[in-house]
Amino acid sequence: MATAGVLAGSQSGPAAAKPNIVFILADDLGIGDVGCYGSDHFQTPQIDRLARGGTRYSNAYTAPLCGPSRALILTGRYAFRTGATNQDATGMMKPSVETMMPKVLKQAGYVSAAVGKWGQLPLGPAEFGFDEHLKFTGSGTYWNSQDKGRNYLVNGERKPLGDKQYLPDVMHDFVVDFITRHRAEPFYLYYSLSHIHGEILPTPDSASGSKDLYADNIRYMHKLVGKLVADLERLKLRQNTLIIFVGDNGTAGGHAAGSTVRGRRLSGEKGSMLEGGALVPLIANWPGKTPPGKVSADLIDSTDFFPTFADLTGAKPPANTILDGRSFAPQLMGRKGQPRDWIFIQLARMWYVREAKWKLNQAGELFDMSQAPFAEPLVAADSKDPSAIAARMRLQAALEKLNPAGGILDNGDGTGRHAGREANRQKKKKER
Repeated sequence: MATAGVLAGSQSGPAAAKPNIVFILADDLGIGDVGCYGSDHFQTPQIDRLARGGTRYSNAYTAPLCGPSRALILTGRYAFRTGATNQDATGMMKPSVETMMPKVLKQAGYVSAAVGKWGQLPLGPAEFGFDEHLKFTGSGTYWNSQDKGRNYLVNGERKPLGDKQYLPDVMHDFVVDFITRHRAEPFYLYYSLSHIHGEILPTPDSASGSKDLYADNIRYMHKLVGKLVADLERLKLRQNTLIIFVGDNGTAGGHAAGSTVRGRRLSGEKGSMLEGGALVPLIANWPGKTPPGKVSADLIDSTDFFPTFADLTGAKPPANTILDGRSFAPQLMGRKGQPRDWIFIQLARMWYVREAKWKLNQAGELFDMSQAPFAEPLVAADSKDPSAIAARMRLQAALEKLNPAGGILDNGDGTGRHAGREANRQKKKKER
């Protein structure tokens, strides 16, 4: 899908007229972990406040694992084009082949920073065009008591994490310093949080002997979001800043059962090709621009961020490159736009294309999504239901046009996870 034309007026006027973009990516945060999505057990008032002042999307999707998800977000391209089909293959992308968002925005006058998890992505943020970065090792990194938390990198320089330093707070301080120094020019901040990926550890606010560290981590994460909003207001940047808050995939398996919505468990979880694997919270807030209090049912695919940001800033997408995303910039601004008819999700050699009410996978199985996200029953292959027959034909045509099997095929173990992880998990299970 090609990007839509640049919004009227976005290529003209002084640099200050271009919006700052703060892209907050929460790790392993599903819709069942967010209050405004109907979470039964978790309260997130700071995030909910963003939703009340902006637009909340009820049908936003991405790949169900961290690495492939981030590759989609930063390149705007599907995994069968980039090769980012699993957690290891994601690390094979090259800046000479794949163009990430900061390089495109730089041509439109933006300064950029990547803060937090770089994870399974290759090389470092600088090699892909970020001007500044703070990067930590692995996922779920919080304290120096973790081996991976002993050090972090700031613009390539290794820094020790102190005994009483909480890495999410260090990241927040870096963010505030970045936006303070660059408040006179448009900036793009890719803020990839530690929270709430495991290892789930006490936060600075956890009570001694806390019985619910998972909830503690959600609370601290949303507290940091609130602090960032307050800092943008203090610096008089809030009115010209688009904040995007989104999850990188669904809730992790160990917590999915407890992350219910209105009394019901979601179908699937992180790593699965069921609804709970790819459905994520997405909130857009830009004062005076995004319609306040709106809930949008538009289908959003995480490749859509790339053309949307290019559209909003007047940046030119990379030449001679197929972008799979579709700009939803008009919808962000309260206009009708051109919403998607379907989204595409891939992990390893598994994939599906999904409409509002139907889903078709690589095996030709059709699912009724009218009860999603709680149930997705398989439709009989010989169903005589005219609507099911028509949906199968539409979705099969979409898959044939994409032709993921004709792209870069996955060479992993089929799970999309790191090599050997599933085998080790099964081995440990047998040893119990």
